[in-house]
Amino acid sequence: MKLAGKTAIVTGAGRGIGKGCAIELARNGADIVLNDRLDSPDLQTTAQEIRELGRQCHVIESDVFSRAGCEQLVAEALRVVPQIDILVSNPAFSRRGAFLDYPPELFEATINGTLTSGYHMSQLVARHMVQQHVAGKIVFISSVQAEMPMALCFAYGAAKAGLNHMARSIAVELARHRINVNVIEPGWIDTPGEHVAFSAQTIESEGQKLPWKRLGLPADIGKAAAFLSSSDADYITGTVLPVDGLFLHAHCLPEKLAPLKDAD
Repeated sequence: MKLAGKTAIVTGAGRGIGKGCAIELARNGADIVLNDRLDSPDLQTTAQEIRELGRQCHVIESDVFSRAGCEQLVAEALRVVPQIDILVSNPAFSRRGAFLDYPPELFEATINGTLTSGYHMSQLVARHMVQQHVAGKIVFISSVQAEMPMALCFAYGAAKAGLNHMARSIAVELARHRINVNVIEPGWIDTPGEHVAFSAQTIESEGQKLPWKRLGLPADIGKAAAFLSSSDADYITGTVLPVDGLFLHAHCLPEKLAPLKDAD
């Protein structure tokens, strides 16, 4: 129970990675302010799972893709909890598409939903932490695509790369306030969204091709978020942590390398 007595806001937490983070923070003792988009069908179910762990859970629906939505979330949170100790910032918007044909409005939506929303939430929460002298933890959920120039994903990769750089810069500025700012880069994670894009058979077969022989789970990301939110990580800030089962470096495995020339 390393997070006992702490309160965390987790955005985009109805399902998938956000839910995995909220559940693992609760398992470690934190009370949770659970956020997702308006009319999310998953929020109440996730909230009930958290309450069954013996933790308090407050559900706040708001659109964190906008400044007004982020301000609403933080204001409503502070009406029901005494302070915010942890922020897990997990908003994202992604649509695959070829660069030459990609609509400008989709590019702007990707940057706004994936990068700009992270700025809004972290700034508002950090201001609260500084004003209340809270030595808090901010964890951004990024992606290994920040490091990988994947075809059809240039907008999302650019947004996540920007998120990584922004987080490091925020960490530098908030160090004097003893606010830790770190990033988690998930690899290929088995989320409901992946099951929309791929069949269960494809997910299983592709998972077997990965170094860990499976896709990652939301709980894998949640456990990393719980660690970075705990006092065990007090001396870790400005760090980008891949949690990807070596997905990012799969091409470096021995079996992927060209065979060496036979010795004479």
